[in-house]
Amino acid sequence: MNGVISGHITAFFLFDVAEAIDLAGVQRELGGVKARLVLKPTTPPYVQYRQPPITIDGHIIDVAERDGFSVRFKAFDYGVVSVALTRPASGSWDEWVAWGRACYEDAGLPRAAEQLARTLVNRIATAITRIRPEFLAEDYMVFTVGDIAQLLRGEQSPLSAEERDEILRHRISYFADDLVIPTWNSAFIRDTESGARAAIEILEFANSQLLEFRYYDELLDAELERIYPQLQRDGWLYNWVARRYVRAARQVHSLFIDVNELTDRTENALKIVGDVYAARLFALAAARVGLNQWKASVQDKLRTLADIYRFAVEQTSMARGEVLEITVVVILVIELVLFLAGVLRL
Repeated sequence: MNGVISGHITAFFLFDVAEAIDLAGVQRELGGVKARLVLKPTTPPYVQYRQPPITIDGHIIDVAERDGFSVRFKAFDYGVVSVALTRPASGSWDEWVAWGRACYEDAGLPRAAEQLARTLVNRIATAITRIRPEFLAEDYMVFTVGDIAQLLRGEQSPLSAEERDEILRHRISYFADDLVIPTWNSAFIRDTESGARAAIEILEFANSQLLEFRYYDELLDAELERIYPQLQRDGWLYNWVARRYVRAARQVHSLFIDVNELTDRTENALKIVGDVYAARLFALAAARVGLNQWKASVQDKLRTLADIYRFAVEQTSMARGEVLEITVVVILVIELVLFLAGVLRL
């Protein structure tokens, strides 16, 4: 392709930084502005956040630019911080492909983004609940123009016809001259400025949900690995008093409630009301980044927790019943011995 093409490259780096972020507290600390979506001009309905995330320009914390990229943060109430690194690009199609590949291969970008996220977290620490010792991360690239298929894969060599068709098959348009093509790690957008902003925000939100469900999945894996050995612990006294089941039941019940509450909060963070295109775009983006699979994995593990809880409760009841039966027998034996010894009389 010939000619000069202008647009932007945006690299999103999302981090699960805490259990929760008090967005009102962030506003008090930094004066952040609530994010709003600008939808297609012909569709008046809107997108409703239960708790609108806070958008923070990098200059507010003295990091307006990093390595040629402008810096923008977004804080979500469920503990996610998104770092958006954006730079304008203008050149030939080949140059666009080269720039995209360079972004994919630049190991310094993720490190810089995490450093920026930690800078923000330190500034708003008073508004954060239970900061994670390690940040779980998710990244996503967005190109507003480009040689679409090859650009989205970040490959140097031309793609096969099959791979190109697979990438371009998952696309969505509203008007004849706009286009969004999301993949698992990047997206191409051709739209007006306001339409592109709306699409980018939906893509960013889908990735924030993906990050949270990845965290829940890892949390449940770790807890299940810890609970199973506890249920299998040997020792006649330990089994007899049913302590392993009582403790496991309490832990499982507490974890089940906590994770259910967190997943409900994450799932209900955004409601798309009345705008069919926005709802379709979110559904397509969620499917392409694998959000649905992570949700299903978390739900499967929650069902496993529910089964373990029921098992632990049943075993606890059975063990306590056995203890009660043995206690009655012991009392009867003691009374019999005392009666035969002449201590008790009928």
